[in-house]
Amino acid sequence: MAQTSVIAKNISVTRQACLLNDVSFELREGEHLLITGSSGSGKTTLARAIAGKIFYKGSVSFKEDQPKIIFVEQHYFFKSLSNTTDFYYQQRYNSFDSDDALTVAQELLKITADEQTTDELLVKLDLVHRKSDSLLHLSSGEHKRFQLVKAFLEDADVLIFDSPFTGLDASSRKVVMQLIEERSSTSTIIVIADIEDISSTLTHVVELDSARLKSFNAISEFERRPDNLQPIRFNGAIPLQTGPVAFDVAVKFENVSVAYDGKKVFSNINWQVNRGERWQLKGANGSGKSTLISLITGDHPQAYANDIFLFDRKRGSGESIWDIKNKIGFVSPELHWYYDKMISVYQTIASGFFDTVGVYKALDKDQHIIVEQWLYFLKLQSKAQEPLYALSTSEQRLTLLARGLVKNPPLLILDEPCQGLDEQQVNEFVGLIDELCHQSGKTLIYVSHYENEIPGCVDKVMLLENGHEKKYSININTSTAIAV
Repeated sequence: MAQTSVIAKNISVTRQACLLNDVSFELREGEHLLITGSSGSGKTTLARAIAGKIFYKGSVSFKEDQPKIIFVEQHYFFKSLSNTTDFYYQQRYNSFDSDDALTVAQELLKITADEQTTDELLVKLDLVHRKSDSLLHLSSGEHKRFQLVKAFLEDADVLIFDSPFTGLDASSRKVVMQLIEERSSTSTIIVIADIEDISSTLTHVVELDSARLKSFNAISEFERRPDNLQPIRFNGAIPLQTGPVAFDVAVKFENVSVAYDGKKVFSNINWQVNRGERWQLKGANGSGKSTLISLITGDHPQAYANDIFLFDRKRGSGESIWDIKNKIGFVSPELHWYYDKMISVYQTIASGFFDTVGVYKALDKDQHIIVEQWLYFLKLQSKAQEPLYALSTSEQRLTLLARGLVKNPPLLILDEPCQGLDEQQVNEFVGLIDELCHQSGKTLIYVSHYENEIPGCVDKVMLLENGHEKKYSININTSTAIAV
């Protein structure tokens, strides 16, 4: 297959606002492109324009008259066997309807019947054991790897990846980089990523800033400059309510096990999170981190078949699910995917008071003030009445972070909270969590595959590995791990 050159001329995209303004570049045959820039700068918009996924002004031309272009989005969207995409957050945990989707093998058969090539890719991305499982059973990291398997099976002239490393553990990121390098000999590669995460096969970089082309250079000439980072994003002091909740133990697991159709996710997990402790929950993609979290939040039906204690009370001893959720601030990639993005930014933040999707009762005066404070703090006042979908991915994630924090809960569970944020926003968010924990003594459970995203206040680690747990404390001064 001949490689395809790409010429973009004066690409502009306008909806309610200008999303891309007069972007031009030329990629010659054998060259491969990195698209980078701050959050909201227009990276995904440019990639979608090149792929022909959205209407744009200007022109995009290729060496081939009708090249086959595969665009790999940030999240994998698929239809159920009922021919709908109307999934909900807890669906993969509910056995009565979690099979309303094709299996991994069935979905891949739509692309190729070459089982050997398929299995080789599944082995490389550690999904071969999932071949017969429903797509709804996959974790967020497994969905990302499955999405990439599908792309690499395609006989494409142009492969465009939007944030392909997001949510992947370190070993998976390394494998994906190797696969991209292998495909660069037969396909033109375009990747949206941070400069640190790129494959060595990429030759050129488009840097965007505020919907405009800031620079187009050979990647060897691209220099990270201080002005690549956005100015400080947050306004003023953190909006915190008063009124601490009294408890000694936030979470306690006693020999907790979860299995689906006889397949164990993990077994005999013992774990205690005391008030004021800050834990990192760690493990490879598919190790059960999200499942473990769903037991705490009450989103998993097997939570009531195990000995789990929350805020000094055994689960199922008379408390309602809302009593538990009221004490927990929660953010995850899956919550982001399944959240109703037709709701306004204001309503999204306000829904955190009630742990609902949307606001179904009137806010009192104090609650209105707190929502306004968070909008100001995140510099989102001008977008308060816009639907969530109209915001950039990073702005959506920040809005959902505010939703999790608006009621000032004593326990924060943050599952990959920095996905979609740029470097400056990550640094600021990590600093925000550190300050929150130090100011209010919050208890924290934090998940991330990137070490630079772990707040400095975290000093304990819960590692899920092969269905079992390992726990250790970190000496912050020496970075020494000590078993607990």
